Amino acid sequence: MVPNPLLGVVFHWIGGLASASFYVPYRSVKGWSWEIFWLVGGFFSWIIAPWLFAALRTHDLLLVLSQTPPATLGECYLFGALWGFGGLTFGLTMRYLGISLGTAVALGLTAAFGTLIPPLVSGQLFGSLIHTTGGIVILLGVATALFGIWIVGIAGHNKEIEQTQKGEDTPLKITNFRKGILVAIFSGIMSACFAYGLDAGDPIRRLTLEHGTDPLSQGLPVLVVVLLGGFTTNALWCLLLILKNRTARDFVGGASADASLVAAPLTRNYLLCALGGTAWYFQFFFYTMGESQMGRYAFSSWTLHMASIIIFATFWGLALREWRGASRRSLTLLTLGLAVLVGSTVVIGLGNALAAHH
Repeated sequence: MVPNPLLGVVFHWIGGLASASFYVPYRSVKGWSWEIFWLVGGFFSWIIAPWLFAALRTHDLLLVLSQTPPATLGECYLFGALWGFGGLTFGLTMRYLGISLGTAVALGLTAAFGTLIPPLVSGQLFGSLIHTTGGIVILLGVATALFGIWIVGIAGHNKEIEQTQKGEDTPLKITNFRKGILVAIFSGIMSACFAYGLDAGDPIRRLTLEHGTDPLSQGLPVLVVVLLGGFTTNALWCLLLILKNRTARDFVGGASADASLVAAPLTRNYLLCALGGTAWYFQFFFYTMGESQMGRYAFSSWTLHMASIIIFATFWGLALREWRGASRRSLTLLTLGLAVLVGSTVVIGLGNALAAHH
């Protein structure tokens, strides 16, 4: 199959939309504590959906995994588990830096680490990337994306100040900027481990292709292993919270230990979590499809993924009126940042297209 980088960009946009949208169903869950709906939704994200779609769209899934070297399986699983720590500390980043600034800083670092470290370690960065026109264009696109993330972060930070200042004389004070930056760095590095896990899964991709799997679906067996690692970290944390908060009864609709929670509509909650969890998985379902189309510089997929998430998450924020009260200056800055991010995805796609023709 000849790679089609522009089609890959489209797949990454769809994946970004899925990632930016997955939490919307969770907003309608009633009467459940966070650890309950996160674990239920996560079971669909990290166990049910990966196995279901890998079984439907690849050949000989169990045989391929059994033939995979144990070192490869262990590496994919380990990076998935490390990625889980990034997701769990992402919330602390929001607490210390605010939602908009925290998201931009954490995802910006995730984009930088997840995109540039794999080719640096493999020697591709200095071996071939900087010596080709396509490679230089891709690096320009990555830099453009990071610049766009920075602009969106500044716009979001200004928006939070403006919303807090409304009717007040004192500006918003970030809870703990230094601590927030340190947590964001940790979260960014750990979250980037997902990209490393996918990169480590190359032997699995080769095996599934040998068994006749469509190249578009070659990354799905890798997701099974990486997401199992992520499930382990998240599930252990949720179980600790369930024990601490005594919320296990929420699973069957018993009276919650948290008096502030209303009675849970069980069927509706489970369906909403299934919808949210499956939507979360679809970000990487389409990510692996997009990655399969990016050719020799597939590592650039990670930047496309992060940029697409921020683009669509910002649109959701506008639709949900999270930017209400923001000044024209902040909205103009936001528009500029989104335009830069959209442009960066096109530049990266163009760079991969140029590389594919050389």
